[in-house]
Formats: sequence, structure tokens, C-alpha cells
Amino acid sequence: MLLRVDHGSGTPLSDQIAAGIRGAFLRREIGPGDRLPAARALAQSIDVNLHTVLRAYAALRDEGLIDLRRGRGAVVRPDSAPQHTRAVEAARTFVAEARRLGLDTDQMLDLVRRTTEENTRP
Repeated sequence: MLLRVDHGSGTPLSDQIAAGIRGAFLRREIGPGDRLPAARALAQSIDVNLHTVLRAYAALRDEGLIDLRRGRGAVVRPDSAPQHTRAVEAARTFVAEARRLGLDTDQMLDLVRRTTEENTRP
């Protein structure tokens, strides 16, 4: 799993990290039972503060995607597979409806980006 963050973006780094991990999960790069990188190692590899990674991990824990345990670190929950199925189904529904409305792929991606930005603003 390769994570990248844009230090110049208006999106908080912890949100970018959490989104990157969610994306890796949806792309099946990581799955139930997989360990995420140690917070300290991840922070060093992407040049962010340790607490930024811990905030991202806490958000993912609160969403039910990962478990955090002392000594074990962050692990993708064994019962997280249904989340992947629901996300894929939601994406398929969106694409089908957007096609019915006449949107092409670029228009759909633009719509998703704008909606995502609107939902991440404080």
C-alpha cells in the first residue's frame, strides 16, 4: 500500500491519509486481518507528524474499518468485507444513474471531486 499526501492541499493531512487507506481497502490492496503500517513508520515515510497519522487511524477506527490495539497496532477488521461490498454497489448505482442522466466519465469524476471537497470542508 503506497500512500501519498499533498502538503499544499487544503484538505487536512489526516483526512488524506484516511482516504488513502480507505481507497487501498476498496481496491483490495489491503483486506480483513491485514496490519497497517506502524503509525511512527508511516509518519516518517510520508513526512508528517505522528499525531496526524494517529488522528487518521482513530477516524478509521471510529468508522469501523480498523481496530487499534496496544502492541498490535492498526489491523483491518475481520468484519469489514461487507463495507467493500456496499461501497462497490453504491458506486455501481451512481455510475448507472449518472449514465442515464447523460454524464460521461469526466463529468462523473468532476462531480465526485466537488462533492468530496464540499463534504470535507469544516
